[in-house]
Amino acid sequence: MKDYHINLFFSEEDEGWIADIPDLTHCSAFGETPEEALEQVQIAKELWLEAARAEHRPIPEPRYRPVIYETAS
Repeated sequence: MKDYHINLFFSEEDEGWIADIPDLTHCSAFGETPEEALEQVQIAKELWLEAARAEHRPIPEPRYRPVIYETAS
């Protein structure tokens, strides 16, 4: 199975790293290091999916692809 794309970037405003999963609405996490942000967003992803299943909500297929991948194809 294809996994969800994760965006990772440094936020000057928050003075730390943000990781988010565009395919999962509002699924993001913060960390003081890139590794911590990635670890935290993996936890957030599992909780997001667990909550969606518990509420019988649809779970989107991984579709997001950054523009850079589309122009390279």
